[in-house]
Amino acid sequence: MKDLGGQVAYWDSVGVTKTFTHPVNVDWLEGVSRAARVLDYGCGYGRVMAELGEHGFTDVSGVDLSPGLIARGRRLMPDLRFAVLERPPDLACPPASFDLVLLFAVLTCVPDDDAQRALVAELSRVLAPGGLLYISDMILQDDKRNQARYAAHAQQFGTPYGVFATDDGAVCRHHDIAELRALLPDFDVVEERPIDVVTMNGHRSQAVQLLARRR
Repeated sequence: MKDLGGQVAYWDSVGVTKTFTHPVNVDWLEGVSRAARVLDYGCGYGRVMAELGEHGFTDVSGVDLSPGLIARGRRLMPDLRFAVLERPPDLACPPASFDLVLLFAVLTCVPDDDAQRALVAELSRVLAPGGLLYISDMILQDDKRNQARYAAHAQQFGTPYGVFATDDGAVCRHHDIAELRALLPDFDVVEERPIDVVTMNGHRSQAVQLLARRR
């Protein structure tokens, strides 16, 4: 995947030490069967997977492009089902394999427009009709530090506004909420809420969560 596979080295080194914090709103999943087939795409070390298990979900698996993060997850939570993505965004499973897919703080790690669309298209393929896609991701920040980073990166590299490089070497993207909604042509958004999160580098930031149903 463009601008994603090249960051595996980051996630296997610096990134493998990070703590991820986007919260799961379990109320949104109240009507989902605890036997539903669930995929955490970009699962990292399995934090969200473990939380879903604590809330009774029994068929949860996770994939991530970082062998280092997957290895961390297997050490911490050996009972969970992890797999390394060999050719992101492609999943080695047939269409309609899942009832619920979670995409938590993943699009922020995929700066390229085409790569984002390809990722969401693949998740649409593996979701059963009526299945749910639960997105949690970063929105454009209004503080001067972030706005300066957005402008500098766009001017230097011609990237979409909102892309920037962190001090420790990751290339990330913050989104206009309309951009996130526009990624979902095969879905109906059924829930949306703003949230505050602490980023992997310890900054308090604004984010949004979307729950969308596959048509």
